[in-house]
Amino acid sequence: MKEKPADASTVILLRTCPDTSTKDIEVLMVQRNRKSSFVPGFYVFPGGVVDPGDCEVGMERFIRGIDCANATRILSDMPHPEMALGVWVAAIRETFEEVGILLAQTKDGTPVTIRTEEERRRFCYYRQSIIESKMRFSQMLEAEELLLPLDRLHYFSHWITPEFLPLRYDVRFFVTQMPSDQDVIHDGIELTGHVWIRPSEALRQYEEGMLDMVLPQIMTLEDMKRCQTVVDVIDSARKRHIPATLTKIERIDGKDVEVMPDGSVFENRPPVYAWPEQED
Repeated sequence: MKEKPADASTVILLRTCPDTSTKDIEVLMVQRNRKSSFVPGFYVFPGGVVDPGDCEVGMERFIRGIDCANATRILSDMPHPEMALGVWVAAIRETFEEVGILLAQTKDGTPVTIRTEEERRRFCYYRQSIIESKMRFSQMLEAEELLLPLDRLHYFSHWITPEFLPLRYDVRFFVTQMPSDQDVIHDGIELTGHVWIRPSEALRQYEEGMLDMVLPQIMTLEDMKRCQTVVDVIDSARKRHIPATLTKIERIDGKDVEVMPDGSVFENRPPVYAWPEQED
């Protein structure tokens, strides 16, 4: 039986390379806990599964920039408008939970800051409460009178975990600029580390076996390494045609390889996915 993939969102946070002698961008990559059941120890982008609360009735009152109709037009395969919009909401919520970055604004359009000791304490409390399911994300938004500027998230790609694997995800990738006056703090639970890195450098480290990644991250960084500025990446996102990419795991010459929809075989290094019958 094919396992139906869970809907999920991931966010690629971008910033200008702080080394002014290099005209390039950096992306935030986070390391998954080595005890995780899915790609343990591998570097990914912040993200996670869409929760029912992301699609709850009334969530639209906290949203600006994209409504249900626009979300449905862009994500035309979603079963209902609230679910389509929930994919964007999940992207922001998961980014907040996993790395403490809140892509939100006040009602007058001012971006949220988390820089003072009081702000850090307050939003740390919210973050922990949401992670522990003691509070819904929407309750924090209501308490702080915050809005989610979904138009700051630019749809970049769509990847589906190969069939017949025990854990499968239907993931929408978004890109956005890292907000100022906020700092990355990985959660220490699902994620045990993070790094800001140039796409070309991440790929070099992958090739040398220093930084483990799976194919969606590798191909995303391949696309981004041609861009020198954050604006370049966002412009490319706006122009992209985004089909769902579903790869296959095949055994060729005694080796597990990942095969792209166009038939190209990815065998530079063994894929992390294991055949179900090989699992302990």
